[in-house]
Amino acid sequence: MSQPAEQKKDIYEELLNLPENRVGEILNGELHTQPRPAPKHALAASYLGADLVEPYGKGRVGPGGWWILDQPEIHLGDHILVPDLAGWKKERMPKLPETTFFTLAPDWVCEVLSQYTARKDRVIKTPLYAEYGVSHIWLIDPAINTLETYRLDNQHWKLIGAFSQGDQVSAEPFQEITIDLSLLWSE
Repeated sequence: MSQPAEQKKDIYEELLNLPENRVGEILNGELHTQPRPAPKHALAASYLGADLVEPYGKGRVGPGGWWILDQPEIHLGDHILVPDLAGWKKERMPKLPETTFFTLAPDWVCEVLSQYTARKDRVIKTPLYAEYGVSHIWLIDPAINTLETYRLDNQHWKLIGAFSQGDQVSAEPFQEITIDLSLLWSE
């Protein structure tokens, strides 16, 4: 059941008025907020993004052809999602939009799990990503040093890899490179 326009506007106003130390998303008509990422969370996302930008975003020592972005605001239907990282193939999105948000679903998202976000990321957001056709999702848990990679298969997530600690990872959709997971953890 869709919300009345005035109620949607009120929720969006709440989102816009959040303090700078909070991240907000609108999922299934509800405003969800959490603190800005903790250091281990931010490190894992930043280092993974850095590993992907050179070969995929810039095309240095890799195939290029992607936009890889930190915490983009993505509007999918009535939902506003902010994944830790997202990537769009440039063949689907040749240039970045002029708006402050995206309306095209990414090809890949990465969520870094925390005590504040794990349940929401797994239970609420991953089904929304599937509904809107995101083809790959990675879930990183810096508390236990793991990476899970999934591919969308007939509107359901299929686990294609589970990795931990210092594994050397070549995983879809970035299988042309190898990522040293030990670099994502703060130890």
